Amino acid sequence: MRVSNVTVRKRLMIALVVGILVFFIIDLRLGYVQFFLSTTLTDGAKELWSRNIPFEPERGEIVDRNGVPLATNVSAPTIYVVPRQVKDSKVTAEKLASVLNASKEKIQADITKSEMYVRISGGRKISHEKAKEIRALNLEGVYIGEDSKRHYPFGDYLSHVLGFAGIDNQGLMGLELYYDKELKGKKGSVQFYANAKGERMNDMADDYQPPVDGLDLRLTIDSKVQTIMERELDIAEATYNPDGIIAIAMNPNNGEILGMASRPGFDPANFRNVSSDIFNRNLPIWSTYEPGSTFKIITLAAALEEGKVDLDKDHFHDPGYVKVGGARLRCWKKGGHGSQSFLEVVQNSCNPGFVELGERLGKEKLFKYIKDFGFGEKTGIDLQGEGTGILFNLDRVGPVEQATTAFGQGVSVTPIQQVAAVSAAINGGTLYTPYVAKELVDPKTGEIVLRKTPNAKRTVISKDTSDKIRYALESVVAQGTGGNAFIEGYRVGGKTGTAQKAKDGKYLENNHIVSFIGFAPADDPELVVYVAVDNPKGTMQFGGVVAAPIVGNIMKDSLRAMGVEPRKDQIEKKYKWPDVPMIEVPDLVGITKQELGELFINLKIDASGSGNKVVKQTPEAGIKLKEGSTIRLYFDEE
Repeated sequence: MRVSNVTVRKRLMIALVVGILVFFIIDLRLGYVQFFLSTTLTDGAKELWSRNIPFEPERGEIVDRNGVPLATNVSAPTIYVVPRQVKDSKVTAEKLASVLNASKEKIQADITKSEMYVRISGGRKISHEKAKEIRALNLEGVYIGEDSKRHYPFGDYLSHVLGFAGIDNQGLMGLELYYDKELKGKKGSVQFYANAKGERMNDMADDYQPPVDGLDLRLTIDSKVQTIMERELDIAEATYNPDGIIAIAMNPNNGEILGMASRPGFDPANFRNVSSDIFNRNLPIWSTYEPGSTFKIITLAAALEEGKVDLDKDHFHDPGYVKVGGARLRCWKKGGHGSQSFLEVVQNSCNPGFVELGERLGKEKLFKYIKDFGFGEKTGIDLQGEGTGILFNLDRVGPVEQATTAFGQGVSVTPIQQVAAVSAAINGGTLYTPYVAKELVDPKTGEIVLRKTPNAKRTVISKDTSDKIRYALESVVAQGTGGNAFIEGYRVGGKTGTAQKAKDGKYLENNHIVSFIGFAPADDPELVVYVAVDNPKGTMQFGGVVAAPIVGNIMKDSLRAMGVEPRKDQIEKKYKWPDVPMIEVPDLVGITKQELGELFINLKIDASGSGNKVVKQTPEAGIKLKEGSTIRLYFDEE
């Protein structure tokens, strides 16, 4: 059948149009790929070719309130290998093993893995000397990545608070764990390009993505106070060989922790060398026990706030015991204290007197104040592992439980709860959340990224009640059971505590936790210090004998380190045997040797100089010294 020319031309035209249309579509697609997808496709190709060597960020430092470094970093390079780039695994393994003093077999097993890159066994966080030796070997496929490891410059100092970080610079305990997200930063990398065989493509430049360093953490801790506290705990540990010691120092006006320590301790850099029971338990916030007489401050605060007692006018007779609900509850002093004002009840830490205050309050009021002061719940301190303590359920509180609670027995509390509660009792009545972290700081710019401010939970008592508590507790130190915490020149208040330890529902014999909580200056407190010593050996187990002098020593040096000036307007101390009376140094400048001989001064004199008149004396007039102390006098002719 013959096809007409017209039909042929139509078919050719259709084929031409279809061809043009196909080529137009192909051109459009090529143009789209060239101009719109080129970057995406190139990046995709680079993604297939690229290999990354990670660069660890610098973990943020932890410093005290004055910028003293407490946890820092030291450079420690890490060895990486790209297995596909290694020409001879056996030779490479031998050379690396000889430098790293590691197993050749393990290294060879590492570098023959079918992975993009591996970290070599024994090649993590090595010294710069080792890294230099490996770099000099010029081994193909072997890379040295910048890395660091955590360094704690003061060893076991503040160890339970700081915690520690693992080999990957991840926080594992303490502040290192609590603020790990802020401290750890963001990883960087060096990106190089390799073909399908893993061989490096030298015609393409490496890409470097710098790591983002972590934020620095500034604490409320004052290293001067912490150092003093650590020193006194070391002395106490050597003196008494206790089962444990706890110490906390806090600013009562805002909840800032100035110092925190416990024994036994550990070195964060070598935490694997001690039992997990030691490093996992930050005793000042974790441990719970009967508080003993330090808890009487809460009963006193409640009774004063409710108007149930007048410390000076109301009196109480203590025969040495009190009968409650068929139980005979004894005072620590055999035979009792006899007739005394309630101020003397506080000074003498008289158990029957506080049972009386508990009865005047009633169990509902007493337990309301106990809970208002924060007992039975976590304080909310920014450290992990805080305990809650144990209180009686109100419906199970009978006369005996009410009585024992009033003097600190039968309840279980944590040290940090006691510090927060007593701070509220003496600061005007406000309960604060204790905290350790003050600021997060950008290490490059110094800009404060986050600042923590005091958190006032609630007002528990009035300022007038707080004033009365401070006065009563100052008299405890000056004239009562807390005399060993007395500091010449500083008004100190405080309360002793002696709690019998229990096991399997029974109290242990001659096994107590003795404690003391003190504050100064008593009229305007800037420092609260709590110390508890668990089962001190070779001594009378009383808080006033063991813990009070430790607190006194910590406060004396800490107040001076904080710049708190001594004053003379303190309550006169009531001296007891074997206390040595204090004598105020007279002004002797200007008197002659003859006049000096006519004075009666119960002080030793160390004289120097050839003159007849005193021209200088050390210490200066007005300072108080113990009887029999030595003063130095300088003589000259005027």
